[in-house]
Amino acid sequence: MTAGRATPPHAAPGARPSVASVWWRAARPFSLTASLTPVLVGVAAAHHDGRFDLLRALATLLGAVAIQIGTNLINDYYDYVRGVDEPGMVGPSGVIHQGLLPPEGVRRGGLLAFGVGAALGLWLVASAGWPILVLGVLSVLAGYAYTGGPLPLGYVGLGDLVVCLFMGPGIVLGAYYVQTRALGPTPLWASLPLAALVTAILVVNNLRDLESDRRKGKRTLATLLGRTGTLREYALLVAAAYATLVGGVVAGVLPPLALASLLTLPAAWRTWQAVRTVTDPPTLTREGLRGTARLHQRVGLVLAAALAVT
Repeated sequence: MTAGRATPPHAAPGARPSVASVWWRAARPFSLTASLTPVLVGVAAAHHDGRFDLLRALATLLGAVAIQIGTNLINDYYDYVRGVDEPGMVGPSGVIHQGLLPPEGVRRGGLLAFGVGAALGLWLVASAGWPILVLGVLSVLAGYAYTGGPLPLGYVGLGDLVVCLFMGPGIVLGAYYVQTRALGPTPLWASLPLAALVTAILVVNNLRDLESDRRKGKRTLATLLGRTGTLREYALLVAAAYATLVGGVVAGVLPPLALASLLTLPAAWRTWQAVRTVTDPPTLTREGLRGTARLHQRVGLVLAAALAVT
């Protein structure tokens, strides 16, 4: 038994996948570009400004991914414990409900991932200074407190703000600082479209889970805004992503080549149509949530390439 929840059933004999594949699924690999992409942009911005260290870049990449995996696992654990996730729901990895991993094992896996991220962070602190320690501690705390602790941020309408700050400026500026031991307008401006789009990913997730979250008492921003308000939030975030890209180029902070990101506008329009019209959770996940994740990745990669080669 775990916090009042029945022990999940064991998987059927002979049907159990390998341990590695189960943990890979639990880590939600499709979501990891949300942390990989801003690191690449931050490192590319540093290269643009004349600084690059490969070892620090790799440590930053691995540390950011470890913290996100920890967040994903802790999110699965606490959503299960609090009864928010149900069997058959589209969003969660499902490893607990299907009996593939015990709840406590998932929690410990999340803490281990946070530990790996912290260890890499300490190495970066030794080479880049105390500001990285502050950012690392805040990132781990935010990742855990998103669904864990006495006042889960994702349960009181603060999830969008946390994701926007930490998965946008937090990661980009952190990756840049590790390389340069300084801050500047280039990484800050480059982080804005990524912050908007990564928040849009969460918005689609919460839109999909709107009714189930209401039934379970989980107060996301989507449950407060309702469907119409959430759709407006999504549209504003995507528009802001492209507006900040263009604004950065016009202001002379981002290179003109960054405008190549506008080539993703047709994909953005198709994804918006899916988010606006689709209500079936599996289809919304495939066309809306993952479509927005691909948009975030593509815009980020084009932006990183533009910064790296100019």
